[in-house]
Amino acid sequence: MLSFQNVTKSFKLDEETTISPVKDVTLQIDRGEFIVIIGRSGTGKSTLLNLAAGLVKPTSGQIMMDNVSLHGMTDAEFSNLRTRRIGFVFQFPSLLTSFTVLENITLPAIFVSKDGKKGASQKAIEMLQVMGLTEKKDVYPRQLSAGEQKRVAISRSLINNPEIILADEPTSDLDSKTEIDVMNVLKKINAGGMTVLMVTHSLQLLPFATRAFEMQNGQLHEIGGARLVANAAVMTKN
Repeated sequence: MLSFQNVTKSFKLDEETTISPVKDVTLQIDRGEFIVIIGRSGTGKSTLLNLAAGLVKPTSGQIMMDNVSLHGMTDAEFSNLRTRRIGFVFQFPSLLTSFTVLENITLPAIFVSKDGKKGASQKAIEMLQVMGLTEKKDVYPRQLSAGEQKRVAISRSLINNPEIILADEPTSDLDSKTEIDVMNVLKKINAGGMTVLMVTHSLQLLPFATRAFEMQNGQLHEIGGARLVANAAVMTKN
């Protein structure tokens, strides 16, 4: 579904200094997978996710979705792709503070719903039911807990029924119980057939993955089954 082929992303800091947070990455993601990439801050995880979303262009290599290059598209084609086929969960919820929960979730769907705002609102209400937030639809983000804000952000990313969810540290700054609650939501979404690509710094989240990788110095290294099992045991114990 989504593939990286020898992808490198470099940034020029000044005339003499260039950094490459992503270096020669090759990765094939199939439909229905739950890919987790772990790594410390500064290892290139978020840059990789931004490349997958087409928010930045690779310096070299190709990123393909269904065998079509993300950067071989016209602006209109690419805008349509990101609106309809890719959902992005940012590290921070980035909810609009002057909008209610329902309005925050509805916004991305207004532009693609055949029934306009009315149809988008109905879809948002259905998402709130799935997330257990129906009673929160008319409140504002400041009235929500951190975990509730994350679930609203996930709902917003799902409103247009994307084929893949890209999640950037979706459980950062959450307590352990809320972290597991949010991860169970993503796992439920994945079980329904949606592909998930998530980056995180937490080893505890590896057991949710169908495949996992560690990012070090801009390069990916697949994590074997034994390490996944070990981390699953730790998570269960805790």
